[in-house]
Amino acid sequence: MNLKFILMVMGISITYYTIAQVRPLQDTIQTEPVSLGEVVVFANKFPEKLRFVTQSIRVIRDKNALNNQPNAGDVLLNSGAVFVQKSQQGGSSPVIRGFEASRVLLMVDGVRMNNAIYRSGHLQNIITVDNTILDRMEVIYGPSSTLYGSDALGGVVSMYSKNPILSKSDKTNVSGNALVRYATATQEARGHVDFNIASKQWASFTSITYGVFGDVVQGKQRQSAYPSFGLKPFYVQRVGNTDSAFVNPDPNKQIASDYKQVDFAQKILFQPSDNMQHLLNIQIGNSSNVQRYDRLTETTSGVPVYAEWYYGPQVKQLLSYQFSATKLTGFFQDLKVITSYQNIEESRITRRFKNNNRDSRWERVNVWGFNMDAKHKSGKNELHIGLESYTNYVSSTAERMNLQTGALSRITTRYSDGPTKMGSNAIYAQHTFKINDSWTLNDGLRFNLVRLDARFVDTSLMHFPFVRAEQQHAAVTGNLGLVYASPKNFRLAFLLSSGFRSPNVDDLTKVFDTRTGYVVVPNKDLKPEYTYNAEINFNKYGEHFNYGGSVFYTWFRNAIVVDKFQFNSQDSIFYQGVKSAVFAPQNKASAIVLGFSVNATYKINKQNSFEAVYTYTKGTYTNAGLSMPLDHIPPIFGRVGFKHESSKWLGEFYSLFNGWKKIEDYHPNGEDNQQYATVDGMPSWFTLNMRGQVNLGNNLSAQVQIENLLDRNYRYFASGISAPGRNFIFSLKASF
Repeated sequence: MNLKFILMVMGISITYYTIAQVRPLQDTIQTEPVSLGEVVVFANKFPEKLRFVTQSIRVIRDKNALNNQPNAGDVLLNSGAVFVQKSQQGGSSPVIRGFEASRVLLMVDGVRMNNAIYRSGHLQNIITVDNTILDRMEVIYGPSSTLYGSDALGGVVSMYSKNPILSKSDKTNVSGNALVRYATATQEARGHVDFNIASKQWASFTSITYGVFGDVVQGKQRQSAYPSFGLKPFYVQRVGNTDSAFVNPDPNKQIASDYKQVDFAQKILFQPSDNMQHLLNIQIGNSSNVQRYDRLTETTSGVPVYAEWYYGPQVKQLLSYQFSATKLTGFFQDLKVITSYQNIEESRITRRFKNNNRDSRWERVNVWGFNMDAKHKSGKNELHIGLESYTNYVSSTAERMNLQTGALSRITTRYSDGPTKMGSNAIYAQHTFKINDSWTLNDGLRFNLVRLDARFVDTSLMHFPFVRAEQQHAAVTGNLGLVYASPKNFRLAFLLSSGFRSPNVDDLTKVFDTRTGYVVVPNKDLKPEYTYNAEINFNKYGEHFNYGGSVFYTWFRNAIVVDKFQFNSQDSIFYQGVKSAVFAPQNKASAIVLGFSVNATYKINKQNSFEAVYTYTKGTYTNAGLSMPLDHIPPIFGRVGFKHESSKWLGEFYSLFNGWKKIEDYHPNGEDNQQYATVDGMPSWFTLNMRGQVNLGNNLSAQVQIENLLDRNYRYFASGISAPGRNFIFSLKASF
C-alpha cells in the first residue's frame, strides 16, 4: 500500500484526535456475576441466548485479549482454548478438535475465508484478519456444516470486526482509538489508528494498522536432554553470484523470521430506521515477503537445502455488502443478506543452495459469494432458512529465472494451469422448538452441491495422464440436539451432528514437495470427507463459580490422507532436479477422534478471579487394516491465570502449557513435521506470563507485559519455529 496514503490517513486521524471531545474508556471485563440468560452468541448467524444453543462455543470479547496481540492467531493461542501451529512468525494455523487448515472454517463478518486453494497441511491465512479491529471472536466446536457448509469438520472460527457506531444525538460525533505496541523478543513495532464519524443515520469507520516484525529471539533455557534444540547455527547470504552459509553469532536469534504487514478497513453504515441496516465493508491486507523459516533451517549432509524459500506478498481484498432487517411483518421476521467479493493473491518463491535457478509460483483466487438467512418465529418454534453460493476462479502460473543470465523458463505450476473453477451451492434449514422454559430442541438439515472443473493445458513437464479433472458432489448433512437449561443457571446439551468437506483445487490438482525427496501429485479420483459427531456439553453460572465443559466422539469417514502413490506407473520421479518418492492425497482411511475440554472461573470478589481451561484430544486412523496415530492431533494444552481488576488498573498472572507429544504418536507420512521436533518428539512445556495495565486518565492507558518469564525454549507441536523467549511488551492506547 502506498506510503503517502498511510501517512495521509494517520494525519487525518491525528487531526481528529486533537479536536474531538474526550470520552472515558469502556470497561471490557465482566466483573458482575454472569447469568445464563445474559450470554448471547452468534453461532446460528442471528443473535441467540446461549441457553437455547446446542453447540459448545467459546466467545472472546475482552478487547485487551483481542486487540493487543501480534495477530488474530495469537488471540486464539493466548486464550488457551484453541491449539495453534506455526511454520513461521508470520503465520498461525488453528486446530480444533484434531482438525486443521481446510478442515476448519474461518469466517470474517459473515463471509467465508476458506477458498478453493486452502490446503490440508498447515494454513497461515488467519493472520490476514486485522485483530486490532476485532470486536469479538467465536469458536464453534465440532462439525457445523448445517449452517456453514463445507470445511467445518472440526469447527468454525468466526471473527467479527468493529462496526460503525451511530450518533445518539443530532450532532455529528467523532471518536476513535490509537494504539502503539513494541515487543523485544520479536522486535515488533506496531501502530494502529481508527476513527468513527457518525450522524443519526450514517456512520463511517476507518482503520489502518502497520506492523514491522523482526527476527524472533527464542528462549535460552533448554531441557538438558536437548541442549541444541531450536538453535539456528547458520544463515545464508548471496555474495556476488555465490551463496554462502555464515555462522550465526547468536544461534538463539532465528534469522529470516521477519516480515511486515499493513491492513486497511473502511465500513459505511446507513440505518434508515431502527429495524433496517445497510453496511458496506472494505478490508485490504498486504504483507511483505514472509520467510518460510522452517524450510530455511533444513540441511543435508551439513549443507543448507535452500538459499531462498519465502511467500511473496500476500494480498487480501474483501468487499461485502450486508442488508439486515428485523421485526418484519411477513412470514420472516428477521432477514440478513450478504454479497461479497474477495481477491486473494499468494506466491511461493524457492531457490536451492548454490543454485542459480529461482522458482516462482503465483496463485490468484477471485471469490464471489452470496448468503441469505431468514428467521420465522411462531409461538414456541423458530425456523431459520438459508441459501448460500460461492464461486471460486483460480489462476496458477509459474516460471524459473536464472539469476546469472536472467533467462526465463517454464516449470510446473502448483495447481492446474488452465481455467479452474469451483462452485458451491446450498440450501439449509435450522429449526428450534422451545418446548418449555427448560427444554429446547434443535434440528437442522442442509443440501450441498459442489462442482469443480480444472483444466491442465501444459502437461509436457509432468506428463499428466489426464488434461481435465472434473467433479460434482452432492452431500446432505444435519444436526439434532436437545438442551436443558435450569432456572439456576445450569445448561446441559446433547448433540448429534455431521459435517463434510468436498475436495478443493488444492486437494485435486496440487504438485509440491512438502520436504526434500517427497513430492505430492494430483489424484483426480478424490471424494468428499465426512464426520459424524456425538457430544455432551454443559455450563454452570454462579455468583462466584462458573464452569463448563464438553465430551465428544467423532467418526471421520472417507478421510483424505497423503500416502504412497504411483504416477505414470512409477513410485518415484525427478522433481526440481531431485529424485523424489511419489505421494498423493487419497480417500484411504477412516478415523476416530475423541476428547474433552473443561473450563472454570472462580470470582473471589468483583476485582479478583481465577480462570482455567484444559483440553485433551486423541485421534487414530485405520488404513488397509493398519491403525496408526492421526496427524494434526495436539497434545494436552491449556491455560491457568489469576486476574485483578479495578477502575484504574488491571493485573494478570497466567501460565500457558502443552503436554508431551511423543514421536510414536506422530503420523509417519502426514503433516506432523517430525523433522522439526526432537528425536523423542515435542517436549512438554509451560510458560509464566504477567501483564499490568494502568489508566492514565479518561482517554489514555498504558500496558506492560512480560511473556515467558523463565525464558524457556519451546515449540508448539508440528511447528517449525521456536516461540519467543523472555518478551517485554509495551503498549500505549489513546481513545477520543
